[in-house]
Amino acid sequence: MSVHGVFEIDITKGTFLGTAAVVALLVVLGLVLLLRTRVGRFTRLGRTLVVLVTSVLLLLGAGAGINAHFDYFRTLGDVMGLPPSDEVELAELLSRTDRPAQGVVTTTVLPGKESGFRARPGTIYVPPAWFARPRPELPVVMLLHGTPGTPQDWLDGGQAAATADAYAAAHAGTAPILVMPDINGTLDADSECVDGPAGRVETYLTVDVPAFVEQVFHTAAPGRGWAVAGLSEGGSCSLVLALRHPDLFATFGDYAGLAGPRAGDTNADTASAVSQLFGGSPQAFAAHEPADLLAARRFPHLGGWFEVGDADAEPYAAVRTLVPAARRAGIATCEVVVPGGGHTFDVFSQAFSDSLPWIAGRVGAGPPVTDPRCGP
Repeated sequence: MSVHGVFEIDITKGTFLGTAAVVALLVVLGLVLLLRTRVGRFTRLGRTLVVLVTSVLLLLGAGAGINAHFDYFRTLGDVMGLPPSDEVELAELLSRTDRPAQGVVTTTVLPGKESGFRARPGTIYVPPAWFARPRPELPVVMLLHGTPGTPQDWLDGGQAAATADAYAAAHAGTAPILVMPDINGTLDADSECVDGPAGRVETYLTVDVPAFVEQVFHTAAPGRGWAVAGLSEGGSCSLVLALRHPDLFATFGDYAGLAGPRAGDTNADTASAVSQLFGGSPQAFAAHEPADLLAARRFPHLGGWFEVGDADAEPYAAVRTLVPAARRAGIATCEVVVPGGGHTFDVFSQAFSDSLPWIAGRVGAGPPVTDPRCGP
């Protein structure tokens, strides 16, 4: 599912893009006055220049409005694609001997040796505790992005590193390692994390990525010490991966995902999923459909966190169905509904912040947390 499932623009929310739009408007007005003062009328060059600047202004204003709604880019560095100040090369990270005050981020290729999936580079966050000698076997939370999207989304709009740093600061530097792999291969692909037309993505996420991360970062083994969580498409993926591979992921976080793998943006459109994701096989679709998986067996050792905005119609409807089904299947299930929340990074980042203490407690990165939003 696209992260743009609900599209509304609120230009009243202050962002640096909005400020830039105002500055550009002043530039245009000044240019108009200057040209008319100097020549008394517009020359062809003057008219062209005004049109060009005005076009840029319109694009900037539209971008400001969209960004204000989705709350994606929060700094100028985010817009320009600059790496965070705490990001280093993998070789430098692995050779570092001092313990930093905050976590450190690296971006690297997570090779698809078994799957053959050609993934874009993934991003990994390690907390301060990871730098101890000998290396502690820290638990892992795999964070999955949406479409269109990249692994970097979790650091920019999702604010995952900042959230993990805050948790680590309250727990003597300990937090889960965050692994943010690519799930689509390209910006606008929509794999739904299945072995399908976009590549063998399920195999990539359940075989290749865990093997690389455990080997390179000496983490806890997949299982009780691993969780998977995601936003939008990544939310649906996280639920499906946990249900299909409870031996690898003992906890999941579904932040505004649909009811299951979908080629479109609605829960009801299962026909396109069958044809476009599963080669026309209803059996393959059913083997990945959460409602069917939850009805077929029990998951007494699995825990799941669902969070969604009540203005996000399709994901909200999915949660209303999935939460009771998960509880009937024996899953320790948490449910959070954000009043007025849409399909935005405001909700996604809040969901990760809300759920991290509970997830960390389950995977062993902190004390167990009893949350009133979590039922049996």
